[in-house]
Amino acid sequence: MLERIVPLSLRARRSHGARAVVTGAGSGIGRAFAVELAARGGQVICADIDQARAEETVALIERTRPGVAYAFRCDVSRRADVEVLARFAESVFDQPVSLVINNAGVGIGGKPVGAIGFADWEWALGINLWGVVHGCEIFTPMLREKGHGGIVNVASAAGFAAAPSMAVYNTSKAAVLSLSETMAAELSGSGVAVTVLCPTFVKTNVAKDGRITAQSMKLAETLMRWTGFTPEHVARVTLDANDRGSLYVLPQLDAHLIWRLKRYFPAQYTFVLGLLERLLPQDDSTTPDRAAVTDKTGV
Repeated sequence: MLERIVPLSLRARRSHGARAVVTGAGSGIGRAFAVELAARGGQVICADIDQARAEETVALIERTRPGVAYAFRCDVSRRADVEVLARFAESVFDQPVSLVINNAGVGIGGKPVGAIGFADWEWALGINLWGVVHGCEIFTPMLREKGHGGIVNVASAAGFAAAPSMAVYNTSKAAVLSLSETMAAELSGSGVAVTVLCPTFVKTNVAKDGRITAQSMKLAETLMRWTGFTPEHVARVTLDANDRGSLYVLPQLDAHLIWRLKRYFPAQYTFVLGLLERLLPQDDSTTPDRAAVTDKTGV
């Protein structure tokens, strides 16, 4: 009923003139989302666990559009923080939020199941999965009541690629993908569009900031350098997709290839992954623990 009173031109341009909340906005894809939303005439709350990084993003936006961006410190793994974020957004905008980008996340990988340790599972799932759950559970009722808006959940091609030695990351992204698909069905016809972003490699600093073995980090950085898209490109493509009401965004050709190979040749796909795992050099040393991680990449 509410959707009928919202002009089609507005429903088709959710990212334009939006009142947006972006988590993990201190760098990488999150920063790119925030800057692009401001360029599209919107107001944006740049939420990040690192206050200084959030303020840097606001400063970038202020150069061309002063007075439309606000920094907010938020640990998305803490439900109370996200609840305060929602109240802050309503007070700043003086109107309901119209677009939520659940982007905050961490990179983790390089060890097989059994050698990961529960501390790393809890740390990464707390941010990558529970951070998105908190954002969806808290903001969805507001968007549904408004009858217009969008939700973008940043997942990864890792959610369906199932690469070895990335169980924690894969699990968190697969859950975000499934959550987004479920929400898209639940919100069908409500005027609220759900989009899930599943990139492979994006040129961010997630490999440096996460809990990743040194060997895996070196490989990830190489792949980002040679095959990764810029965060700005990914943000634009994703916002355009949400405007159209598209559920899936696989911005790179390799993500589409992985999707199809696993679907049509599952046994062969798993065999090749196992072979690669045995051939790649192993390294148990991990990168330093940097809990204040804000961006996302893909596989």
